[in-house]
Order: sequence, then structure tokens, then C-alpha cells
Amino acid sequence: MSSSVLFDAQGPRARTASAIGNVIAAVAVLAGLAWITSVLYEKGQFAPTLWQNAVSAEAWQFYYLPGLQNTLRSALFATVGAIAFGVIFGIGRLSHNRAVRSVSGVVVEFFRAVPVLLMMIFFYMFFSAQAQWISDRPFAAVVVALILYNGSVIAELVRAGVGNLPKGQGEAGLAIGLTRSQTLRSIQLPQALVAMLPAIVSQLVVVLKDSALGQIILYPELLRSAQILSSKEQNPLQALVVVAIVFIIINWLLTFAAHRLAKLLSSRTAGATVEGTGIGNPTAAGGFVGGGPGPTAT
Repeated sequence: MSSSVLFDAQGPRARTASAIGNVIAAVAVLAGLAWITSVLYEKGQFAPTLWQNAVSAEAWQFYYLPGLQNTLRSALFATVGAIAFGVIFGIGRLSHNRAVRSVSGVVVEFFRAVPVLLMMIFFYMFFSAQAQWISDRPFAAVVVALILYNGSVIAELVRAGVGNLPKGQGEAGLAIGLTRSQTLRSIQLPQALVAMLPAIVSQLVVVLKDSALGQIILYPELLRSAQILSSKEQNPLQALVVVAIVFIIINWLLTFAAHRLAKLLSSRTAGATVEGTGIGNPTAAGGFVGGGPGPTAT
């Protein structure tokens, strides 16, 4: 019997057809890359001066590093705010008070549905008209928009993490005389946050990338700084390549940290940790792998 669940193993003719298809696709990709390279060469985009100006010490000192600092600053403030927002409204969605649960659900679903860029533009216009005492309005608009969107995502992660805990966790709290709210805060929520930590770290990648949308409202983050540099040196392609490499390195480090954290937590706990949303995985947030009962106190 084939071990495949979705389809049977390929036969000789199917494997041959797949191999031919892979070769054709590889040739097409290589041909496309060769064509793009030739076009860029004809346009003079490989001129040494363009690349030298894009990676010069002056470019890093006055453009890339200040822009990267603003990107990381907005991402840091947004991350702290999003975690606080997510925990508060995640608990709200788990509340036994119907009004609190309904209001929290409406808030979370609303801000998850609204595009981040639209919120940035709205808050920038709002702060410019109604909150002129804010000195750095682009920064404030970027941070608030990122907090609301990513906080709503984290709220769902918290709700899913608590929901995936074994029922015995909550029942144990009630058995020793804790109220449902005390059980949630003291027993269930700490376990859920630990299990969801890799997924929360992965969400930081989204925060960092979405901060680049701030260039639409003239926030001087990394992408905006690269655009200013390219306008001066007439090398937009080269400047964008440098920015892309910086973002790739930072996001790779965050993703690597999330995977390492997931492995570390999995090795130190009985249950598997969650690297995604965790929805629908009964062992994702502290359940016992293998379906057997958990360890009992002696």
C-alpha cells in the first residue's frame, strides 16, 4: 500500500513526465534570468559607480543606518504595544462575560480586516488635524497602525493557545477553589503564552516588514531613506537591492530565532509548541503528545 495520503506514488511514465517538466521549468527560469541580466546590462545598471555609490560609507552613515534605526524603533514600539493589546483582547475574547467577549471580538475582527496601510494613512491624517502636539506624527501613525493590526493577530494566538490547552488545566484550577478568571490568569494564560511564544516571535517578522509601508506617509524608515539616496545618486535598483538584503538578513534571523525557540520549548515541555496560528492542533499548546494522560502529582 502506498504511504501517500493524497495521491498514489508516481509510476515510471509519471516520473519521466515530472522530470521533463522540471527541466523545462528550470530552463525557462534560467532563460528569464539571462534576459533580465542582458536588459540590465544594456541599460548600464552594472556600472561600478552605481553600485559603489549604493554601498559607500556615506550611504550607510547618512541613509541606510538612520533609516534602519527608525525601522527598528517603530518595530520595537509596535511589538511591545501589540503584545499588550493582544494579551488584553485575547483574555477579553475568553471572558465568560458575554458583553466583554462580544466587544473584544468586534474590535479584534475589525482591526484584522482593515489593511495596515489604510490605517497608517488614516491615523496620519487624524494626528495632523487633531493632534498637532505630536511632534513625530508619521512615527505615531505607523506605530498605532501596527499595534492595532498585529495586536489583533496576537489576540487570536492567545485565544487559540488557551483553547488548545487540555481541559484538565482549567478544571484543576476550579478544583482548588480558584474562580474562572483566576484560573485563566494564573494557570492557563502563562502556559498558553509559553506555547505560543514562537508564533509571537514569527509575528515580529510581519511587524518589521509592514513598517516599510510608512514610507507612504513620509516616515523616514529604511525604504524611504533608500529612495532619497536613489534620487540623489540615480541608482534606484542598486539602493533597493541593498535594502532587500538588509530586510532578508533581519527577517531570517527572526525566523531562525523562532524555530530555535520552538525546539527549545518542545524539548523542555511535555507538549509541542506552536509555530503558526495553532488553531485546530490539540497538542499545540501544552497537550500531551501520544494521546496518553498527563503526569499525575505524587
